[in-house]
Amino acid sequence: MNLQRNNVKLADEALLANLGYKQELKRAFTPFEVFGVAFSIIGLVPSIASVLFNAIPNGGAVSVVWGWAIASVLILCIAMALAELASAAPTSGGMYYWTYSLSSPRCRTLLCWIVGYANTIGTITALASVDWSCAIQITAAVSMGTNRAYTTNNAQLYGIYAAIVLLHAFIVSLGTNILAKLQILYTVLNVCLCLALIIGLPVATPSEFRNEPSYALGDFTNLNGWPSGFAFIMGLLYPMWTIGGYDSSVHMSEEASNAATAVPWAIVSSVSVAGILGWAISLSIVFCMGTDLESLINSPIGQPMAQIFFNSFGQKGALVIWAMIVLVQCAQFMMGSSCLLAASRQTFAFSRDGALPLSRYLYRINSFTKTPVNTVWFCAVIALLLGSLAFAGTEAINAIFTIPVTALYISYMIPIFARFAFKNSFKHGPFHLGFMSFPVSMTALSFMFFMDIVFFFPATPQTTVNGMNYTVVVLGGVLFLAVTWYYLPVYGGVNWFKGPVANTNPNICERGVQENGVWADVLVDSKEKEEKSQVQDAVNVVQDE
Repeated sequence: MNLQRNNVKLADEALLANLGYKQELKRAFTPFEVFGVAFSIIGLVPSIASVLFNAIPNGGAVSVVWGWAIASVLILCIAMALAELASAAPTSGGMYYWTYSLSSPRCRTLLCWIVGYANTIGTITALASVDWSCAIQITAAVSMGTNRAYTTNNAQLYGIYAAIVLLHAFIVSLGTNILAKLQILYTVLNVCLCLALIIGLPVATPSEFRNEPSYALGDFTNLNGWPSGFAFIMGLLYPMWTIGGYDSSVHMSEEASNAATAVPWAIVSSVSVAGILGWAISLSIVFCMGTDLESLINSPIGQPMAQIFFNSFGQKGALVIWAMIVLVQCAQFMMGSSCLLAASRQTFAFSRDGALPLSRYLYRINSFTKTPVNTVWFCAVIALLLGSLAFAGTEAINAIFTIPVTALYISYMIPIFARFAFKNSFKHGPFHLGFMSFPVSMTALSFMFFMDIVFFFPATPQTTVNGMNYTVVVLGGVLFLAVTWYYLPVYGGVNWFKGPVANTNPNICERGVQENGVWADVLVDSKEKEEKSQVQDAVNVVQDE
């Protein structure tokens, strides 16, 4: 057993060396724990509670049930396309590394730069959106506890939000072993909460709030004013934001055991499990939410899901369930800490290649915890700044729910597109789709491109400055500044950024040669070739087993 573990360790280090990087982080995450990172970020019940407000006015029951069913299949296509790339080149840099490796030499550094920034801002805003929704859910619990007499303001919400972000920063600064073991707890809590809702909500709901199948599966309610078809599409934010962040497994590649297999299967299995359980939860909701949807949207509690619980379980029962949701989403547990974990690893990888401001300070491993503590706190500070959007209005802070989807989809689309659009020497890893690879990837690309455009639209067709969708402002602003900095004379990235920078050996030069399903570096030193042969033997032993 010890020999096998040692061989797996050597194989992982060999694969990473083939990508040009030395092993700096501790590989303490088992395959199940890698799955736990993605599944805990998805955080079904807390996430559904956070974005149900989007589906109810944009199609009602039809959007909740059938929107989820359609979107979850398409999201699985995205997950499988990413999983193929992750299996071939498992590195924390993930998307921007693949972009550089697969794109034309004429544009790969610029595309790599854009993908890196899109993925970084996407992972950090995912943290911000999760922790902001957690703050809202805490105040919703207080409102239920005071029989809906309590209301909050943005300053109070921001104070709670800041405390949650700082608490998560402390937790994610801990050692890798602790973070890995927490994923098991997170996964168990998540599944238990899902089952409690799927079973408990129908049992507890009074008859006046129970809906007939004809209503639950066929009622279309449009409260926001868009044409019905477009309203249904707008409602897809409900499943798309919920089943998101599965690329977090990619960012854990350099801390995962047997990464070439564990990471892609964590991506696909987390999306698959979330799709099935989430649809069951959606069915439970539409059969138990009643027919007065406007009262859910305008509830004094401030959360449609919380009002549904209040109607079904009563004040005390709803408080118990809601407390479990808050526990899973904040404090020491779950979504926020896992989001920050993934964001810090992406930031670490991007700063390793010198692309971020202050990279020389961000690219550091804490000698005590063996984790990139500097990037953890850097991401936390950026998340605190994003939270200040609340003071610009409700629609402004709601942008943090669409930015993770749009930004991450940009970072997913470009490497998937580059794989097929440019001449490259891509060779698949242990996980691959065979002849289905191209149609699955094209389906994923088409869906992401279309939905990114949709999510730049405002919530209603009649909007004001305060009611506009600020996603395009925040995301567009970040990408504009990133591209401007890239082309800045003298100091811009175009003058010094070379894409992923190998740090295994000074004799490593041009990328592009394929070995064992990963993008390898050309080693020009004979001693390096001999060492490479030795680690390759370890790879072969693991593959044979």
